[in-house]
Amino acid sequence: MASKNKLKRFKENETFSNVFQPTREQVFENALELKGNWKERIFKNDNPLVLELGCGKGEYTVGLAQRYPDKNYLGVDTKGARFWRGAKTAIETNLKNACFLRAQIEHIDKLFEPNEVDEIWITFPDPQTKFQRTKHRLTNPKFLSRYKQILKPQGMVHLKTDSEFLHGYTLGLLEGAGVVVDYAHHDIYRNTYSHEDVVGIQTFYEKKYLEIDKKITYLRFQLDDWKM
Repeated sequence: MASKNKLKRFKENETFSNVFQPTREQVFENALELKGNWKERIFKNDNPLVLELGCGKGEYTVGLAQRYPDKNYLGVDTKGARFWRGAKTAIETNLKNACFLRAQIEHIDKLFEPNEVDEIWITFPDPQTKFQRTKHRLTNPKFLSRYKQILKPQGMVHLKTDSEFLHGYTLGLLEGAGVVVDYAHHDIYRNTYSHEDVVGIQTFYEKKYLEIDKKITYLRFQLDDWKM
């Protein structure tokens, strides 16, 4: 039954006007016409472009788009069957500023031009705790360098995770590179100063973590001074 549902969602994604699934050739042969033109061609405006990387079911992409109609939100994930839910919700609610991109995040610099992105959210990524999986960690030096390339100067990166390991790893990496962290907290639901964007939108898995009283951490930083 699960495989049938996936196939159904894949087919439905192909009919959605807010879902984009570039081919490998488009990505690697620099033939993606949307690169450098996301705001103009897809959102039909010049509003800020915000990415949610590893968007899962798209709760944050949809939630932020509902809160900020003057910004464009693009959820990025390789799992089309997951973000199907967010894409469908956006269509059903006539949410014009929320779209989804099926792509591998390690190729993010091939999908956007330098300085094209205004802001990045990374919500509950796999912490990849095993050493041999470090290269897949979404906040390792390789990924941070690519984020810096596509971000505008002073563009903000948000990391929200249930992993104390990933929070500490990322914080240490940034501080070791001389990056001034704008904000950090290891338990946002016990912090009365947490911004509503951080605690007011919850993902499917976040709700489950909160049910078992698991701490949710948050980091906010810029990459202008990142040199690694």
